[in-house]
Amino acid sequence: MSIDAVMAEIHEFLGCETPDSWIAQALNEQEILLIDHANCEKKAANTAMNLMYKHVEREELLKKMSQLAREELLHFEQVVNIMTERGIRYRHISSSRYASGLRDAVRKGGGVSELVDVLIVGAFIEARSCERFAKLAPFLDEKLEKFYRSLLRSEGRHYQDYLGLAAQYSDEPIDERVQMFRELEQELIESPDETFRFHSGTPVAA
Repeated sequence: MSIDAVMAEIHEFLGCETPDSWIAQALNEQEILLIDHANCEKKAANTAMNLMYKHVEREELLKKMSQLAREELLHFEQVVNIMTERGIRYRHISSSRYASGLRDAVRKGGGVSELVDVLIVGAFIEARSCERFAKLAPFLDEKLEKFYRSLLRSEGRHYQDYLGLAAQYSDEPIDERVQMFRELEQELIESPDETFRFHSGTPVAA
């Protein structure tokens, strides 16, 4: 599938586009953007590894999450290298409300329902990441633009992998759960957010 086709699919999947005000803030806070981008890649690898440990009997999940974890760790290394070149120190910063806001809605209990919800959440996180890379890229310097555009294919595939696994392992159609998370994700993106991060919501005007 071409990048254009992947992006069209992602825009249809998501409930909204990233607000222009978030793009403006990202350009003004590129140091925080890169630090949190690195954090996101590391957390994505950790999520994939956790799924592999919890679901050793699911062969397709093991295969796709193994590939995803390797790619996310490579992306983490690439972001840290870019930060080093720019004199940005990788350091701890607080997490955004985004991922925790989505995961709070995951059904608990450790069964298939929880797995399906975790996979759907993964699909939304990857899709939003891809959408933001694409929307930010034209406004960045040449090296960072090239890097962010290079991430589109893998992030788009990660979204498809998560969603495909959710449909494969669910005992029922996943449309209703996808729609529920779509509405929640849209609210997290469009509602005011005082903390700027890679997945933060609409910036609060100073």
